[in-house]
Formats: sequence, structure tokens, C-alpha cells
Amino acid sequence: MTPPFLPFALPEIGDEEIDEVIAVLRSGWLTTGPRAKRFEEDFTTFLGGGVTSLAVNSATSGLHLALEALGVGPGDEVITTTHTFTATAEVVRYLGADPVFVDIAADTLNIDVAAIEAAITPRTKVLLPVHFAGLAVDMPAVHRLATDRSLAVVEDAAHAIPTTIGGRHVGTLGSAATVFSFYANKTLATGEGGMVVTGDPAIAERCRIMRLHGIDRDAFDRFRSERPAWFYEVVAPGFKYNLPDLAAAVGIHQLRRVRAMQCRREVIADRYDAAFADLPVVRPPRPAAGETHAWHLYVLRLGDGAAGRDVFISRMAAEGIGTSVHYIPLHQQPYWRDRYGLKADRFPVSQHVFERAVSLPIYSLMRDADVARVIDAVRRATRP
Repeated sequence: MTPPFLPFALPEIGDEEIDEVIAVLRSGWLTTGPRAKRFEEDFTTFLGGGVTSLAVNSATSGLHLALEALGVGPGDEVITTTHTFTATAEVVRYLGADPVFVDIAADTLNIDVAAIEAAITPRTKVLLPVHFAGLAVDMPAVHRLATDRSLAVVEDAAHAIPTTIGGRHVGTLGSAATVFSFYANKTLATGEGGMVVTGDPAIAERCRIMRLHGIDRDAFDRFRSERPAWFYEVVAPGFKYNLPDLAAAVGIHQLRRVRAMQCRREVIADRYDAAFADLPVVRPPRPAAGETHAWHLYVLRLGDGAAGRDVFISRMAAEGIGTSVHYIPLHQQPYWRDRYGLKADRFPVSQHVFERAVSLPIYSLMRDADVARVIDAVRRATRP
């Protein structure tokens, strides 16, 4: 018998999430309301306090809000990595500014801090590092550089809950803002959604206003205020970026299990590492001792003695196992390539990783038998 297809990613949704969503449906309050507020408060507590958490409908909207709050606009540059999803860069264009792309470091697959420094110009306003696959960027180095050059830092933490560096959660490291994703395949999944985290009250207030049409208070607060429910004031041309209670209801319980889910992912990563030690592959970089890698992705790089990437993926698919590629770098994408004249030889590490990398299934619902099946398939698919 052909075994069932093993998907690349699958969220772990339990009875708690289902019951909470049903409670929201029965409450009659479906949009942003008490669950969204509770999710924000719980998220701040999880990170360790000292910040404000603002729920939004995607990490993309969160990045847009954060950059808008920092005043990014036409003539400005934002430095980020080519090795990311297009959302990281497209939000810069929303504001009429220009992303400046740099390469990644071969040992971490995170943005190369030395390349950031070389790319800074008088137009640079923000540094936008991405915590790739769930491994923290060297944020102390990024912050030193930003401080020396009087630049703001916004972290793309779409992969990075519950990632730590220096014993602290990403989101509490002192950046102007950090943005998390709760997309369906993330380590904390609400289907769609995200969170903007900041320690700056001015940024928090601007994001709060701009996420809902530039209105001076959220819809839920309007109906709890002493002022008439119908009264509101538009103070800026804002956006429609609020997170509804239906999604927040899922997030509340996902957050309670996020450490347990990460532990399962880490067990799988450890099993993969041990099983692939003798193969002609490069295994993913590990975090420093005592730090937490979110293990959103397990990215295997096929070496010279292995099958080609596309052949490998085809062989895995033939065995009923889903894989993916993270990422087709932005210097390869027509819009970014053509607009900014990007050439692959400017990004040799990212280009090489793209040509040889494949992401394997790694999620908390995987059974031991599923993990063993992936391992066996990888060992066969790797053969040249």
C-alpha cells in the first residue's frame, strides 16, 4: 500500500482552540475585541514584559506599520537580506522608500552584518534583519552598528517564536520594533495574523492608530468608552490591519503550547541531525549553548556528492513527502531584479544556498514513525 502523503507543514490545533473559537462565535463579537486584547497581554507576558504587543492581521501589515511609525518614506533606504520572502521588502516600497539587499552569512544563513555595514549610505534609515528559520540574528552586532550610525532597527521575526539570544526572547532586545507572524505554517499559527512588539510608547501609539483606519481608538474600546459608541475621530489616513477575535482565540491557546511545540520540533531536528551526519549534506546551523532555536524550518543543503536539489525534491515527492525551498532569493525575483539591477554574483552565499537547499517537514504533529519515514526517504533521495 502507498503510505499517506506527509505534508510539509501542519498546524497543531487542539480542543482548546476549537472551544475558544466556538465561544467567540456564541459571544456575538467576531472582530477585534476582548480576545485580541487578551492575546496581546498574554504575548507581552510570555516575552517577559517591558514591551507593548499589538495584534495585527499579518506580519506583512505589522512590518508596514512599524516602518510607517518610524517615518520611512520616499528617499529613504532600508537594508535587509535578499534571502527572505518578498513581504520583508515590499513593505518598504509601500512607503515609497527603497530596500537595499545584502547577502547572508554561510555559517548562519542570517543576514551578514559586515555586508550591512558596507551597504549603509546617507539615505539609510532602518536596518531590517530577518531571523531565518528560527535562529536568531547576531542582534548585539546589529544594534552596535545601528547605534554607531544613528539608525533604527526593525526585526522580521516571522520565524522566531520562541527564539532567544543572550537568554532573552526575540522581541525584547531593544529594537524599535519586532514583528512576528502567525501564518498557518508558523510555530504559532492562527491561520492569518501577526504581532508588532515595541518598547517605544510613541511607536506603539502610532501603530495602534494606524492599524484601524487612523481612528484614535479601536472599535472595541469605542464600545466600552464613556463617549457615545458612534463617536470616533480620524487622525491619520490609516489602514485595515486589525486582528479579529476569531484568530486571537486560536492564538491564545497556541501561545500556551508554543514551548511544548518547539520542544517537539527540536527533538525532530536532533533526530535529523544524527541521521544525516554521514551524508554529503550541510545540516542547519545550531544556536549557541543555552539558546532557543524556534526550528520553524529545517533547511538541508545538498553537497557536491549528493543529488541535485530538484532531483531530490522529485524523489521525496515520489515517496509521498512534502518539501519546500526557502527561499527563491529576492535578487532572482523579476520585480526586485529588474527594478534594482540585481545580479546573482552580488549575493554568492544566498545564490549557492538557493541552488542546494531544501526544507524538510518539521512540525509538532509529526509522529516518530513520520520522522523515521522522512529520514529513510532523505537517505535514498540524496544518492547522486
